[in-house]
Amino acid sequence: MLAYLVKRSLLGLFTLLFVSFISYLIVQLPPGDQVDMFLDMVHSRGYGEAPGRSMIQVEALRESWGLNRPILVQWWDWFSGIIFEGDFGYSYAHIDGGSGGREIGPAIREDLPFTIYLSIFTILITWVFAIPVGIYSAVRQNTIGDYVFTFAGFTGLAVPDFLLGLVLMYVFFAYFDHSVGGLFSGDYITAPWSVGRVLDMLQHLIIPGIVLGTAGTAGLIRVMRNNLLDELRKPYVVTATAKGLAGWRVVLKYPVRVALNPFISGIGGTLPSLVSGSVIVSIVLSLNTLGPLYLIAIQRQDAQMAGAIILMLTGLSVIGVIISDILLVVVDPRIKLTGSARGGGGSV
Repeated sequence: MLAYLVKRSLLGLFTLLFVSFISYLIVQLPPGDQVDMFLDMVHSRGYGEAPGRSMIQVEALRESWGLNRPILVQWWDWFSGIIFEGDFGYSYAHIDGGSGGREIGPAIREDLPFTIYLSIFTILITWVFAIPVGIYSAVRQNTIGDYVFTFAGFTGLAVPDFLLGLVLMYVFFAYFDHSVGGLFSGDYITAPWSVGRVLDMLQHLIIPGIVLGTAGTAGLIRVMRNNLLDELRKPYVVTATAKGLAGWRVVLKYPVRVALNPFISGIGGTLPSLVSGSVIVSIVLSLNTLGPLYLIAIQRQDAQMAGAIILMLTGLSVIGVIISDILLVVVDPRIKLTGSARGGGGSV
């Protein structure tokens, strides 16, 4: 186990290196840079002079921000500062009273907890509904209930999540006089953490969790159903049933555990996909997550801010992969972390 964790950690570090450099490079591919974006924003908001600035001033600003250095040097200074010093750098794509700039670390720390809370809540909603419904659809194949859940699943996949969010906002506000926007009620936005604030946040997480989890739930229902149907047709299940073992006992003891493997192996990509897929939903529902912050960073070619967010998401993905591999061993003993396999099992 220790050797596996060390190996995975080193592999994760190389993954962070590669992903951070590629993302840092891609953000800066369009024409212009942060200086151009910053000066245009300053002028458009009335803080500065017209864009007729001299090239000397522009180059001086570009040099003070370190943008005249080779891209590889810029990336390494930024990446090494994060890894060895915990310094995410400074974002000059945000204007504050005309001076511009914002520390990236506090900006991410402000939105990251709520992003994780929402993601975990969405995963719980998805699993709580997808697993039982998938099991029922497989065991009761070609029944009315199976057809109803299949239709509902395809409908969930077809409906855009932001559109569902708008509909739910209208319904709750028009018929229940309740606003579902944001993560807190007005009284708890600036209040210190307490039991009341936690309960208020959980209440406000229900609608975003349903909106973000609808498509995922619909897809996982199909995955669970198809995987369980494959397992139920295997000889060991047929033999156990023929020998008189109760139907649900046979289903829950082995086939369901094996059918859960895709759920567990997908943990690594779930959190990043929820964050990247929740950008529009977060804007529509006024959620303080990393999604809107990441969108602004991309629009303004803010390589430091966008790269830091991508680095966070990649780190969550690496951690998720390690957790999913360990859980796979717990659920399916045929899988070994050491790379060896017994009884025809696989290895991670």
